[in-house]
Amino acid sequence: MVKHSVLGTARYFMRESIGKPQYIALLLLLVFVLQCLWLISRTLHSGALEAREAYRIETGLRLWRGTPPPLVDPHTQLGSEPSSRIQQNDGIDPDHSDLWYLIPSAPVLLWTAIFRTGPMQYAIWLSRLPYLAFGALLGASLWYVARRLYGNVGGFIALTLYCFSPGIIRTTSVWFAEPEIGAAWGAFGAIFTGIAVAHTLYAPREVILWNWRRIVLLGISITLAIGSQFSLWILILLALVFMLYLAPTRRRAAVVIWAASCLVATFFLIATYGFQFGPFVKAIRHAHWLDATLRAFALPGAVRELLAHLGENSPALILLLPAALVVYLAWPRARYFGNTAPLIVGVLCLLLGWITPHYPGQGFQFIALPFLFVFVSGILADLLETRRRILVLASVFGLLSAYAVLNLARLLQAGMATP
Repeated sequence: MVKHSVLGTARYFMRESIGKPQYIALLLLLVFVLQCLWLISRTLHSGALEAREAYRIETGLRLWRGTPPPLVDPHTQLGSEPSSRIQQNDGIDPDHSDLWYLIPSAPVLLWTAIFRTGPMQYAIWLSRLPYLAFGALLGASLWYVARRLYGNVGGFIALTLYCFSPGIIRTTSVWFAEPEIGAAWGAFGAIFTGIAVAHTLYAPREVILWNWRRIVLLGISITLAIGSQFSLWILILLALVFMLYLAPTRRRAAVVIWAASCLVATFFLIATYGFQFGPFVKAIRHAHWLDATLRAFALPGAVRELLAHLGENSPALILLLPAALVVYLAWPRARYFGNTAPLIVGVLCLLLGWITPHYPGQGFQFIALPFLFVFVSGILADLLETRRRILVLASVFGLLSAYAVLNLARLLQAGMATP
């Protein structure tokens, strides 16, 4: 049965035996990882790293070693000078913390330290291993959340949408795309860990001590989200709003737990700067927390571009999302917190992507995907409990099958076209 009450999400993080649903989810995630590995392997034929990826690796290696970063353009094509966006910001990346550069360079540093060599082929594989792990973990987290909310069917629908999403695969494998998968996993974890923590506030135990593991987990999610994209502070604030809504009689405890998690995240972020408060404070002061412009609402092509990006990232959403919205608005049974929360986050991310036409805007559009997958899977799971279950099941199965086949065909075509 679909959980229609708020308390239906209270059993997050419970231990459970491994059975057929887990094996099916693992199989889907394996197919996802193989698709990403295929694209990464095709990158080896290009003979060189893209300038932005080379900059991330080199900057990260220099940060690990405590030497100045290279003067390479990280946001445009090849060049020997920092981009104008960084030049106008005292040479500091306005969108990312040092964590953004430390993540892809860590495996390269470890490899060179052990084997004393670092060919380009190894750098390509090693630098993308963390993103591959983030992609698999985000898929597992999405399946876990959707299954808890909507049952096995909802979990499999959400995971299928995720595993065959061209945008998710491109970003995870860093195939001519920015590696936003870490930010997406952090944002997803922050929202749903906050929701899970709010439900534990009704347990008859000491609230802070009882929640210390979730405080640390929420802190890690916040670290990964904000460390990968400063402007994601908005979603961290939204997590607090959800916590206050779900625990109206324990709001003080919710604020304390949220604040404690923010302190944990601050500690981890300072650690990425080598516990040097000077560089950390300088990065915070020069961070662009939200480069939004309301004039974007008046641009005639802004909505068209937003929808085009959404269709490129997940063609199935072009059909399923409007249908799910119609069902949500017309059917009172579908309007419960388990459906509403991911819809709110997904729509907010799309709006933020609309009003931030520069680089962070594309990050918001990508981060919206996992939440929209959860929302769509919830609506479809609700429809599968109606008398028209057979018709809905046939339609969903046909659409998802075509979605998967189309993605695999395009993936093969893209890989074979690589010089």
